[in-house]
Amino acid sequence: MVARSLAGDVEAFGDLVRQHHAAAVRLARLLGAGSDADDVAQDAFVRAYQGLGGFRPGSSFRPWLLRIVANLARNAHRSSGRRADLASRFAALHGRPEAPPDGEPEEVAVADERRRLLWGALWRLNERERLVLTCRYLLELTEAETAKVLRLPRGTVKSRSARALARLRALLGAERDSEVSGRA
Repeated sequence: MVARSLAGDVEAFGDLVRQHHAAAVRLARLLGAGSDADDVAQDAFVRAYQGLGGFRPGSSFRPWLLRIVANLARNAHRSSGRRADLASRFAALHGRPEAPPDGEPEEVAVADERRRLLWGALWRLNERERLVLTCRYLLELTEAETAKVLRLPRGTVKSRSARALARLRALLGAERDSEVSGRA
């Protein structure tokens, strides 16, 4: 489809938009664009279309596009200076609240609390750590794709992922410890 788009086939580019739109919006939301995520994604597609001449044939379109989305989302987040609370981020990410899992009310409450703690810890990571974990685990990109999106060497993605996961575990452990001591 990229080759057809390069040849001027607008419908082929429309297919690319349909194929990658959800991931583009999700990444923009995860990087702090919030309610502007759709606008960021749309702007990224416009810029991608305008920049198709600079696209390297044989490369994967998705990482190239998501790099554009990431840059625009970071810029939107920085310029806006606002941060929505974690509950609204989670709701925006999924588009609607999740259906409660089957099980006892206590199990549902524990699962909700774990999810809240995870998102809270993720947002306490610095931007570099959050970006690499977002690409690797929330968007399910490979190390190579993440490296392309973030313009990092693959080894840096691997080491940064390991450090970010360790820090996330530490934050979650500290959160759990403070809750336990608060209840005692």
